[in-house]
Amino acid sequence: MVDPGAWLQRYLAGFGSFQAEFRQLSSNPSGDRTRESGGTLYLQKPGRFRWDYRQPNEQLIVCDGEKVWLYDVELEQVTVKKLDESLSTTPALLLAGKASITDSFTVVGLGSRDSIEWLQLTPRRGDTDFVEFRLGFTGGELKVMELKDKLQQSTRIEFSGVRRNPQLAAGLFTFVPPAGVDVIGAPHG
Repeated sequence: MVDPGAWLQRYLAGFGSFQAEFRQLSSNPSGDRTRESGGTLYLQKPGRFRWDYRQPNEQLIVCDGEKVWLYDVELEQVTVKKLDESLSTTPALLLAGKASITDSFTVVGLGSRDSIEWLQLTPRRGDTDFVEFRLGFTGGELKVMELKDKLQQSTRIEFSGVRRNPQLAAGLFTFVPPAGVDVIGAPHG
């Protein structure tokens, strides 16, 4: 890759929606695996995403472009946050076209490892939850994301069954809290 940032910008410009199954592995700073989960990811430009976690616990994260809703089914609790600039540099919003690559990140090509071509993105702002993340591509398609947060905890997300530009129902990116659940945050305004 000659210019990793320009290549990534072209890749992201090439789709308006994205769907994939995912397997997520989380580790503490010493590298011990702390959690494994999985489900389906949906992205829709501009700025919408939905993470449907099916295992080990059912959970849903929905961004409608203005608010982010986190629904924990087992706890019967919804947390809602207004989408602000610090959240706009998260990996999901980068992929969903909400963040500008060159304005928001420093992009460096890391070469190939295990038949995967790697890019490292470092947020230009210091007030984000993630200090760096890596995107891994095979055959020009996104296969892996690796994230490191401020507490040096790592998350690896492996994608399978990737579909570029599928028709996605608009309702996937709308969330209405179920009756009887606790809602934390300001759902309106």
